[in-house]
Amino acid sequence: MNAPSRLDTTPRLEDFPFRLADNVRFGDLDPNQHVNNAVYATYFETGRVTLMKLPEYGLTPPGLAWIMVRLDMHFRAELHWPNTIELGLGVVKLGRTSVTFEQVVFSNGKCIASATSVGVLLDEATRRPAALTAEVLEKLRPWHKRGIEVAPPGT
Repeated sequence: MNAPSRLDTTPRLEDFPFRLADNVRFGDLDPNQHVNNAVYATYFETGRVTLMKLPEYGLTPPGLAWIMVRLDMHFRAELHWPNTIELGLGVVKLGRTSVTFEQVVFSNGKCIASATSVGVLLDEATRRPAALTAEVLEKLRPWHKRGIEVAPPGT
């Protein structure tokens, strides 16, 4: 009996609508002379924070903040210095108070690492989760990952 064929799960950078270029720093390396695994959390953070906190994107209304509650990383290849990277991010799921992103780090056309992260909108006064507003949901729409249907919260 034949085993079912495995689908290619290698991410494609063009599926991630939010993109940001960055540099690999010498200080990102570990004794093995490749980028240390812990540094990837910083790369993914740079992508998320740039989108979620810069005022021009309008994704952090006054009195609210974003906190990360989950980060699941998949290391796919080594990355060395000197180098440049391209960070990609796409919304894949919307919850009542949360947004799930898929994120990637590419270098020289190759996916080096990928991650799934979950951010929760927080009321700064109560420190409790806050429901995503209609305005935030609308402003997230351009950042939905290509090739998938992102369902509205509660569906």
